[in-house]
Parts: sequence; C-alpha cells; structure tokens
Amino acid sequence: MIFDITHTTHYRYAQPVQLGEHQILFRPRDSHDLRVLATDLRVTPEPVGIRLYQDVYSNSIALVQPRSPAAELRLQCLFSVEHTGTRAVDLPLRPDAQTYPFEYEPEEKLVLSHYLAPYYDDPAGTLRAWARQFLSAEGATGTRDLLVEMTRFIRGTMQYRERLSAGVQPPCDTLRLQSGACRDFATLMIEAVRQLGYAASFVSGYLYNPWLDDETRQKRVGAGSTHAWVQVYLPGAGWIPFDPTNNLIGGTDLIRVGIARHAGHALPVTGTWNGFPGDFLGMDVDVQVRKRN
Repeated sequence: MIFDITHTTHYRYAQPVQLGEHQILFRPRDSHDLRVLATDLRVTPEPVGIRLYQDVYSNSIALVQPRSPAAELRLQCLFSVEHTGTRAVDLPLRPDAQTYPFEYEPEEKLVLSHYLAPYYDDPAGTLRAWARQFLSAEGATGTRDLLVEMTRFIRGTMQYRERLSAGVQPPCDTLRLQSGACRDFATLMIEAVRQLGYAASFVSGYLYNPWLDDETRQKRVGAGSTHAWVQVYLPGAGWIPFDPTNNLIGGTDLIRVGIARHAGHALPVTGTWNGFPGDFLGMDVDVQVRKRN
C-alpha cells in the first residue's frame, strides 16, 4: 500500500516572540516493510537553517532554526510511503521461545538491556500482578499468545480518552483510572511485559483509519494526530508491533516514526521560545493519512 501523509503543527503567539531551535521527529522510519518515497518540509516563517541527524535510537531528526521574531510557527511535513505490512502473527518464533517463560540469547540480552529494564518502579508489585493474570492457569502459555491477549484486554476493558496535556500517566495510574490516551496504554503494556521479562519499546507514528475510505470498515481510535503503540522483541520473529488502543497486531495501518525506551524520548516536536508567558495562544496538530487508490 502507498500512503500520503501530511503532519502539521501550528504554534500561535499574541505578539512576535524569539523562536529558538526546534527538533522535529516526523519522518517515517525506513526498513524492509516501510519505504519512504518522497518527503517535503515546509516551515513558516522561513527557516534560517535546517540540519538532519540520527539520534541514539537511529530516529531521523530535523533541527530547524526558524527566522524570528514571529507571531506563529508552522511546521508541515509531507510524506509518501510504501508499506508492505508486518505479518506479526505468522512469523515463526525460535523453538525454545515458543512458550513463556523464555530466555534471550546472551548477545540479545546485551543489546536489549535498556528495553528489558522497567522505566517505572513497582514497589507494591501492582503492575507485575496485573501482568501475570495473562499467564495460563492450565498448561503452558504461548509467548505470543500472552501479548495478543494483553493487547485485546486493554482495548476491551479500558476507555480511550484524548489528553492534550504533556507527559505520560504512570502505568499504575492507568490501571486505577481504567482510561488513558494511546501513549498511556502503550506505556502500560510496555512496563507490564518488561515485568515478565520481555524486551519492549515505545513507538510513535501515524495511524491509517480505513473508515475514511470505506465507511463499512471499523473506525480507528487515535487517528488525526500522532499515535503510539508497542514493539516487543520475540526471538526468531524480531520486533513485532502491538497497538493496545485499537487491538492491532502488525498489518499496514501502523506507520512507525520514532522508537525509544520511553515516550519522553520520542516527542514529535520540542523547542524553545522567548517572550511573556501570556504570549502563547495555543498549538494545533493535524495529521492526515490517506491511502492511494
């Protein structure tokens, strides 16, 4: 499938302010299943300079220095991508990793160490106890089956709530509230499976909503803005995407952009401005993902 993506972030100010350098994580992440065909970056006001680099996670970052003073900052990226999808439920696992618990190879453990270590403390064992409910009470638990059931359970029992505030809910708060945004559900699942010994990473990106092109298809939750989901490393199959917000596992609807240990390390835009606190009027984000016919 070929998708055309437009990602626009617009900051507004009451009067011209001094704009500092902004870091942009918008570009989809190329691999064997995802190829970027075309890109375009449009900045208002016209930038003084743009630099590109790869961060510690190999994410593609654009550093933009807007011309200032200015009363607005508009960052718009346009992409065309070819996505062949991830056959998440078909890829065979290494024979010794087909049932839980399993062990990563020594070299895998070394490389995956930051994705194995929990980010949040769980002193009371609340998160670990919640995660262990997905272990089979009778017989062996399938390594992949556990992840599939956890993905389905979060989608089926928790309420999606869009949150405009920055940051991520700690996973125990998400359990207590039984609600959250996509980044909260992703963080909950990441921390839960890490408690069980899986290596997991946070993924930010774009979500295609098939309902836009065919109203008989199911609507996706979280489209229209950047989206978040989980990748889990399974021996023999590699990094497999799980979206607990929509109960999606692999496929072509998830278009990855940024990968990190925690959501705070995969922010779409970060930057600075100098002015009075009351000068900031607001920010609008719009993401459009359309499939070519």
